[in-house]
Amino acid sequence: MNGASREALAAARERLDALTDSTSVDAAALADELAAVTALLDREVSLRRVLTDPAQAGEAKAELAGRILGGQVSGTTADLVAGLVRSRWSQSRDLVDALEELAALADLTAAQTSGTLDDVEDELFRFGRIVASNTGLRSALTDRAAGASAKGELLRSLLGGRAQATTERLVTRLVTAPRGRSLEAGLESLSQLAAARRNRMVAVVTSAVPLSDTQKQRLGAALAKLYGRPMHLNLDVDPDVLGGIRVQVGDEIINGSIADRLEDAGRRLAS
Repeated sequence: MNGASREALAAARERLDALTDSTSVDAAALADELAAVTALLDREVSLRRVLTDPAQAGEAKAELAGRILGGQVSGTTADLVAGLVRSRWSQSRDLVDALEELAALADLTAAQTSGTLDDVEDELFRFGRIVASNTGLRSALTDRAAGASAKGELLRSLLGGRAQATTERLVTRLVTAPRGRSLEAGLESLSQLAAARRNRMVAVVTSAVPLSDTQKQRLGAALAKLYGRPMHLNLDVDPDVLGGIRVQVGDEIINGSIADRLEDAGRRLAS
């Protein structure tokens, strides 16, 4: 997003934080309702365009949204959506993207409140690794010919009782309503949102053997000092790195493995 949409999303995040700070708000229920509104506006293109039309008064758009959603969602959700449609959006699709992100953030807030946010972060990462290593599973989850109910049932068999409820909800929404994203991109986005809940960054660390607790603590401290923010480590083991570690933070890669150094040496010799 850029311009007006970025500002509108930032304001919506602040409103969501204010709402979920209240103990009377069920953040998980709010997430489900926001996801339902996301699905509605993703499906009803003409309605989405009306609600983001800059030529229409913000209050008129809020009243329209209220009439459509009245009795279908809680007052909290209706008020949040009203604030969204009062804002200006660079593209009509940005409104739906914002609603989808707010739904995920509400679920992650529920996990943070229950003390399970760390588990959710780790489970999202591990699920991504499982999908990456199992082409049959990835095909089943991304098959456009397969119905949402079939995919949901597959995920229940995989995650039900084995992962946090928040993880299962987030992954199920991503798989059954990808909205044009790849599964990998969607999981990465969810992991980044989870990390942002604690104002920390994510480092994907690949090593030849599992790191000890001491090594993890030292690496986390060193990366936090380097980037100036707390760092969450997503750990992966790959014997192909031969030794050392490989760290990726966002688009930046810190190569410290023997395999990387051998490959670099080979390139130098070849040139």
